[in-house]
Amino acid sequence: MRWFHCCLWSPFAGKGVLEVVRATKWLPLFLFLGSVCVAVSGCRPLPQKNTLEELAPVIFWSIDEGTGGKLKISTMVPPLIQEPKKLLTLQVDLLEQGTKGFNLRYDREWKLGQLRILLISESLARKGIGSIINTLMTNPEISQRLFLAVVKGDFDRYVGSQLKEQSQLDYALYRMFKHYERKNQGELTIVNLHQFMKKVYSRYSDPVLPIFQADEADFVYEGSAFFKRDRLVANTDKSKDQMFQLLSNRHVLKLFPIPRYYTTIGQLRSKVRWKLSRDHSELSVTVALRGRIQEYRGARNLYKRSELGALKKEIQSWLEQQTRALLESMQREGVDPLQIGDLTLRPASKPIDREEWLQEWRKMRLNVRIDLNIQPLTKVSGEF
Repeated sequence: MRWFHCCLWSPFAGKGVLEVVRATKWLPLFLFLGSVCVAVSGCRPLPQKNTLEELAPVIFWSIDEGTGGKLKISTMVPPLIQEPKKLLTLQVDLLEQGTKGFNLRYDREWKLGQLRILLISESLARKGIGSIINTLMTNPEISQRLFLAVVKGDFDRYVGSQLKEQSQLDYALYRMFKHYERKNQGELTIVNLHQFMKKVYSRYSDPVLPIFQADEADFVYEGSAFFKRDRLVANTDKSKDQMFQLLSNRHVLKLFPIPRYYTTIGQLRSKVRWKLSRDHSELSVTVALRGRIQEYRGARNLYKRSELGALKKEIQSWLEQQTRALLESMQREGVDPLQIGDLTLRPASKPIDREEWLQEWRKMRLNVRIDLNIQPLTKVSGEF
């Protein structure tokens, strides 16, 4: 920047540079030289890809029901020093007792601000997790971006069996959650503490969390868990979870395997239109799906237009059944994770309360239509 300053002023000593520039026809040249010098001088900061969360040690909590109404809290310690890691478990009456108990053992290496993942057992989630979530929300040391998940099975047993093979298991879990949150392609439901609490206190929408199955050898994503306020009431299976991703705010799936028809659809995107009748007795949903056949292992000859059309029709009918079954399961449980209740909000009209909406939602007629447009891997023709 100093070199450019000298270049502008030294040839025109005693005169203002703006007067000289105005008096000449070289204004474009001066502007070009100025932009080049600014770029070369390094005034523009370089992008930084690493964040504090990725560099700091990672802590997770696994919370389950203990004996005598207590909470069983587990974590991996120590997170920082070079010492073999182990699973530390405490039985406590209050959540903050667990915080204090962990600090008494590893005060310098274990800090609550490093907490990144909270895994809650399915049995505890079905009884309600409001007190746990509220305690975390009111603690200023805990990040609002804390990942939440529900776990079926024995997660502590899984950690114990994997520690010898994967000492950085806690960091690997965090990177998995972070990866799917950033990609946002619908493979997994990823929810943090702030998003969960926002849905808890929403007028119509209900919270959703990912649910995993844990055993001694594996930790596998099962689908999306639906909550009524702070209590788990239902969850999707893997096939219905794919439709849930397409109906929710993500509206995209990188891969959509359909084993029933030996087909995988890639880069599937959805455009969803909801229409609620004025008396709230009928809901119509139209889903326009656009994608490409990524893989096909069935008996049809997809080089023929008629065969491709028949496959498309079968998949379209099956998707309509899956979508209807998903919505009907939400009606039975009285939950609204898709925030359909917002359709009742109209100008110059009083919003209905939550209980009234849920009563209408349970008995509402459903009209589901899927408009599927899939492109084959190769160019098709008429009949061979």
